[in-house]
Amino acid sequence: MIQRMNRFYIYLLTLGVFLTATSELIVSGVLSEIAGDMNVSVGAAGQLITAYSLAFAIGTPVLISLTSRLGRKKVMLGSLLVFAAGCGLSFASTHFVLLIASRIILGIGSGVYLVVVFSAAAKLVPAEKVGSAIGTIILGFSLAMVLGVPLGIAITGWIGWRMIFVLLGALSLLIMAAIYRLLPAVEGDELVSLGRQLRLLGSGVIVSALFITLFRETGNSVMYTYMTPFLQSVLHMNAAGVAVTMLGFGILGVIGSRLGGYAVDRWGAVRILLAGLLVHAAALALLPAFSSWLVPDLILIGVMMFAMFVTAPAIQTYFIQQAPESSDLVLSLNTSVTHLGLAAGAGMGGAVISATSTVLYNPWVAGPVVALGLGAAIVCFFLGRKAYRRLA
Repeated sequence: MIQRMNRFYIYLLTLGVFLTATSELIVSGVLSEIAGDMNVSVGAAGQLITAYSLAFAIGTPVLISLTSRLGRKKVMLGSLLVFAAGCGLSFASTHFVLLIASRIILGIGSGVYLVVVFSAAAKLVPAEKVGSAIGTIILGFSLAMVLGVPLGIAITGWIGWRMIFVLLGALSLLIMAAIYRLLPAVEGDELVSLGRQLRLLGSGVIVSALFITLFRETGNSVMYTYMTPFLQSVLHMNAAGVAVTMLGFGILGVIGSRLGGYAVDRWGAVRILLAGLLVHAAALALLPAFSSWLVPDLILIGVMMFAMFVTAPAIQTYFIQQAPESSDLVLSLNTSVTHLGLAAGAGMGGAVISATSTVLYNPWVAGPVVALGLGAAIVCFFLGRKAYRRLA
């Protein structure tokens, strides 16, 4: 009975992640419509994504640190309230500056909610089930890709992009009410002195683990940001084919995040990270070599997407295992590095396209970057094993 209730709590929290992830991803899908409505260029409208990512990256660790001793349930409720306010401002924005402000609010609310959910999930389940719980939480992202974005695009064509945020805000308030009524109290992190926090941030294991995330997300972004142009110009797919293919990749993400969580519980975060990063880098390296064949390239991209989502629960679980007394702090730093990597990868991929006038070579740039993440993982795990032996 207790295990069933814990599973219910995790799914409830995952619904909130689905909403916040949809608010992040949907803007890319309706960027042209927002630009037209706001009378700005598509390039200017793209700064909505930048504002969200920067707010997420900078605001999350600051607020997580300030609220570390508060109960996780209270912080979740507060972050969802901020998220709902950001949705309301998005709907009401009559000027582009107000819309930028709404993205900043949404980035902060989403970032804090995500980190606290990861931490709370680890405290709601037994230690041997943490990987599965984290995998379920990440499922919220996969479902946002598969369901949230297509639904948002359909809603935009039907009644306009503003109604997306009305629905997201209303649903977030429902999730907030359910969490308030149903979720048990979850304690915050124990009080950790500033000195211990600084030593934690200076730990070779934590720093090298953050580099895993940085290189992994940068490599992902080099390729994934420009996935649609790659499918269209390199693989010569039409719009309908691209839509079906992206749906298929999203389904692979759903499967990967679930299996990744179970695999972490069974074989450990270290093994899953090493195997996933190796497969990820190899698939990217092989992509341009098969550019003349549609099916092999689609299979390789599918392998890349699957590996990307399989390793996601592993990296989050690894951080929780390395710093259980300060999990919120390290997870917030990890999410910040994630968004910095996404921004860096998008810029790097754009530079490659500008220099070569094609997206064909983006995988060859992305592959070595992900391989650097594999190198960082090897260093990280070596340092972790060395520290464990010293303590033993």
